[in-house]
Amino acid sequence: MNALSRSALPILLATLAELALATQDAPAAASTRYAYRVIASHPHDPEAFTQGLLFADGKLYESTGGYGQSSLRTVDLASGRVLRERRLPDNRFGEGLALFGGRLHQLTWKAGDGFTYDASSLAPIGGFRYEGEGWGLAANADSLVMSDGSAELRFLDPATLTEVRRLQVRDGIEPVTGLNELEYVEGDLYANVWPSDRIAIINPANGQVRGWLDLTGLLPLVFRTPRTDVLNGIAYDAAGKRLFVTGKLWPRLFQIEVTTH
Repeated sequence: MNALSRSALPILLATLAELALATQDAPAAASTRYAYRVIASHPHDPEAFTQGLLFADGKLYESTGGYGQSSLRTVDLASGRVLRERRLPDNRFGEGLALFGGRLHQLTWKAGDGFTYDASSLAPIGGFRYEGEGWGLAANADSLVMSDGSAELRFLDPATLTEVRRLQVRDGIEPVTGLNELEYVEGDLYANVWPSDRIAIINPANGQVRGWLDLTGLLPLVFRTPRTDVLNGIAYDAAGKRLFVTGKLWPRLFQIEVTTH
């Protein structure tokens, strides 16, 4: 190395360090704040501690929680009537639910195991294991994604139900913890954030929150009781472009439209 190169090296290193710091400190694009408009309100079982929700083939599928009370059920949207139900063992607490390839996959909270059912009959056809807690579950065309109450999402191989990668969810540079029930909506991943009445709208490619949907006040006071719990449960009817939300022990389920004001 000649003298010129030796004298230029500290300057080069300092410049690179400044660039690295500038890149690290650069603010992320601000997430958008969204509001909502209620399109329709439907009856919902007020005893259902909703942990998973999805819409397919003209009906709702719901996973409910609570030891001794957990279930998988199909529900008529218009009436809220339970059409078919499969109870979980008393020592299992039902959690997230996803449909993939004609099979329903249901998580449990702390047991580290999940159940697989035939979507038509709700007949059990298998099970799977995972580490830690199970909270939310959703499916797109090629994978399942799972939450565990942290800021991390786990992506699962739908054929083997084994974990293939993880992704941290951030709003700017801040991790978003409490990720709960999940649903894919037009390429975005919607996540209930416990224990709030907000939904994070996440880019599943990089984990960045691109928006927040604030549903504070969605359930009118007349329907609230001392048992009423938080917002939880997101279902999307892709064919009809309808978005449904409800909460734990809520007597109503709402079809909403996301708005910018």
